[in-house]
Amino acid sequence: MIENVYLIGIGGIGMSAIARYYNHAGYKVSGYDRSATPLTKELEHEGVAIHYSCDISAIPEEIGKTLVIYTPAVPSDFGELLYVNEKGYKVIKRSKALGEIATGQFTLAVAGTHGKTTTSTLLAHILTNSGTGCSAFLGGISKNYDTNLLLSKNRVLVAEADEFDRSFLQLYPNIAIITSVDPDHLDIYKTYDAVKEAFTAFASQVKGNGFIIVKQGISLDLDKVPAKRYSYSLNGEADFCARNISITEGGYFKFDLQSPSGTIKGCIMGVPGRVNAENGIAASAAALLSGIAPEKIKRALYEFKGVKRRLDVHVNTPEAVYIDDYAHHPKEISSAISSLREIFPGRRICGIFQPHLYSRTKDFAPEFAESLSLLDKLILLDIYPAREKPIEGVTSEIIFDKVRIADKIMLHKEELLPYLEKERTDVLVTFGAGDIDKLVGPITEIISRRI
Repeated sequence: MIENVYLIGIGGIGMSAIARYYNHAGYKVSGYDRSATPLTKELEHEGVAIHYSCDISAIPEEIGKTLVIYTPAVPSDFGELLYVNEKGYKVIKRSKALGEIATGQFTLAVAGTHGKTTTSTLLAHILTNSGTGCSAFLGGISKNYDTNLLLSKNRVLVAEADEFDRSFLQLYPNIAIITSVDPDHLDIYKTYDAVKEAFTAFASQVKGNGFIIVKQGISLDLDKVPAKRYSYSLNGEADFCARNISITEGGYFKFDLQSPSGTIKGCIMGVPGRVNAENGIAASAAALLSGIAPEKIKRALYEFKGVKRRLDVHVNTPEAVYIDDYAHHPKEISSAISSLREIFPGRRICGIFQPHLYSRTKDFAPEFAESLSLLDKLILLDIYPAREKPIEGVTSEIIFDKVRIADKIMLHKEELLPYLEKERTDVLVTFGAGDIDKLVGPITEIISRRI
């Protein structure tokens, strides 16, 4: 009988949701992470014991009563991980834990190399706001509920289905969305064909009486997928699409949502940007197919407040704007900048980018340079290594040299705040999945002082 749950890498966004789930269920939850963050502090406040250096003595001693969950972002030679495997603890990956939690529930899963966090959070919001209710494991902090975990007595589960390490192959959903299939995580997959094969395998795991909703234009071989297939698109022909689109001041999209069952007129997204409107179509499609009433979907779209670090507005005045975004893939950066151009037409956009992983920088340096060249000004920081060791010859400079705009500068992270104290900006945006989020508060303070 499991009484203790110990998480190695507990501070990750996906791991922390698992920790919260088991803590709420009455297990004794504890874990390790390499540094304290606002999220780990919240977990500690909720009664979870966390330590920040390798410490075997902190692992519960009752081997037979302890479940150990780890994230593949933790190095395989990490001392605590080696210890629990050697001593015979039950040890599983985060993805396996989520798969076990999902078993027996009506599961709605959202996959995609980008777009999955906002779409899954919006879908969970629609189900919650409608009164149907759901439990949800999210890859970001919902601004409606200020958490990455929702809990409900209803046996409905919304899960962000992560392609990293093929984690999403632990899920067998009733309804699934695929928002995008771009080359990424090539340190794991090696080739783009292998990425597409994994997404095809995920789609084939959707239950035969269920539904798979795929963004129009995604190229996957889904002929043998047993679930019924639908397409979605913001623009263009698809099973679920927008009609009569207009953009209000501030970049908020208004549209009629056309579906196989009819049209929901006058939908308004509660968060600005083209990318959010497109995610809204996908989430609405899944909600409609799961039986949510059209008027309840329309209301939930309008009341959606977004996700922290996804086009997350911290300052918005005619004098200065500051937005933070998690984008760490070239397509995500291009999409975010395009949305910002629509939200703030004619204004000068300065982007600060912290590349994430040496391998991703090596694989996509030309594509990153192409995306970042859409800015008016670029401030490029050093690579955030995360789980990786340096690769010879791979630095931020291999991106910087290919960026076509003239107004560009490279800085070390510790140089950024002093630089911004002296530099006037119009629309400022931070991009990255590393520790750049720790600078959001200080940057907000600097920009706010000038207003």
